[in-house]
Amino acid sequence: MELTNELALLLLLLIPLIAGGLIPLFSNRPNIREAITFLSGILLLLNVFFLLSAINSGAKPELHLFTFAGNFDVRLELEPLGAIFAAIASSLWIVNSVFTLGYMRGNKEKNQTRFFGLVAIAIFGAMGIAASANLITLFIFYEVLTISTFPLVTHKGDLKAKRGGTIYALVLMGTSLMFLLPAILGTHIVAGHSDFVVGGIFPSGTSNFTTSILLLLFVFGIGKAALMPMHFWLPNAMVAPTPVSALLHAVAVVKAGVFSVLKITIFIFGEAVMADMNMSTCLSWVAAITIVLASIIALRKDNLKARLAYSTVSQLAYITFAAMLATPAAFIGGALQIVMHAWGKITLFMCAGAIYTIAHRTEISKLDGLGRTMPWVFGAFLVASISIIGIPPMGGSWPKYFLIVGALESGKGILTAALVLSSILNIVYLIPISIRAFLKTPTDILIDNSLIEVRKKNIWVIIPPVISAAGAFILFFYVGSIVDFLQPVISVGE
Repeated sequence: MELTNELALLLLLLIPLIAGGLIPLFSNRPNIREAITFLSGILLLLNVFFLLSAINSGAKPELHLFTFAGNFDVRLELEPLGAIFAAIASSLWIVNSVFTLGYMRGNKEKNQTRFFGLVAIAIFGAMGIAASANLITLFIFYEVLTISTFPLVTHKGDLKAKRGGTIYALVLMGTSLMFLLPAILGTHIVAGHSDFVVGGIFPSGTSNFTTSILLLLFVFGIGKAALMPMHFWLPNAMVAPTPVSALLHAVAVVKAGVFSVLKITIFIFGEAVMADMNMSTCLSWVAAITIVLASIIALRKDNLKARLAYSTVSQLAYITFAAMLATPAAFIGGALQIVMHAWGKITLFMCAGAIYTIAHRTEISKLDGLGRTMPWVFGAFLVASISIIGIPPMGGSWPKYFLIVGALESGKGILTAALVLSSILNIVYLIPISIRAFLKTPTDILIDNSLIEVRKKNIWVIIPPVISAAGAFILFFYVGSIVDFLQPVISVGE
């Protein structure tokens, strides 16, 4: 059978969905269960590469799934921005699956079959979001992602996990139903449809007040974007096992949120409508405050995952910030931040998981000297930290460059202060972690030959962060290709 663009779009959903159905059948045969996960990841990534090539050649893959309630279409259409999100989620699913194998077995976690199966369903939701052709389709897959990840957050089953999961579900479902769904229905009424169209869909003459209210509902209705004050679900979700934090809360879940904000800004409102709204200026200030305030909170956290969680809140706000600036350079900066932050932050979370698996350490104050027996882990942590900070030649430097250009283009140059201050705070709360691990004297007898033996047995939690750290470096040199690929939906310098 020839692989067509339409079939490839369908496979974008079917591959992870079928994996999610097959994995539970092999609960007593873990090797086969994990083989299904890896094979599905590879097939999905190859399928995404096929679609990337088609889009790069000028194709516009589309597929109508079904219609309900008269005129609400559930339809897929993959454009460059969505294709990039799909490529990130599918490629990092493979890397994180290797890490998950080492982490779950190394820590003898329970319910591993359920865990792998739900991760596959979550990837199904992320692929649906990436390929949504309209707001209705996006909303359906957005909720699939929330529902499938709730049991992952509560995986440990203790009181702390249940509390974190409850907050996770209440905030994400609550914001969806109270703000996002009304925004979608309101858009459908005002514009007559909810299809994603480059340049926006609101007819000329639509009042500024109407678009401002809808924008406000969208930004705070997309709770996965974790903009303050709708951010607190994310730190509470850190009760989940580290593989969940790594893939879903550094890549799929949170990136689905900010991807949705960026896509709605470009395809529903458009640059011209955004530039004419005072609301976008107000929300750009909210994003700037989130960037700085979350960084300050991160600085005060001794728990490594908690520090990384608030760092994520800050880094996600970069993308909302870009969307509200609404200039071509800012849009590029937001898209690049989705890419670069994903590779950098998943590395940091996997390093945290490796530290926990090998040394059973969760507090930064207890990492002294640990780099001497875990050099690859802390080396990867340092590389990813440099990328998150935005220092060349790491991929994370490009988003900040384009965001500063975008802020200047929009006449909001004062907001670049938030980016500069955030970078300084990034240095203060990330770099000392590696410094104390490599240079400080161990405070107890744990750092000895027995730990080296444990490390050798848990090699599968060490290799993945090294790979993703290398990715954060390599991507620095391919930014031109990414920008060129995005040209059909975002025009730099026009």
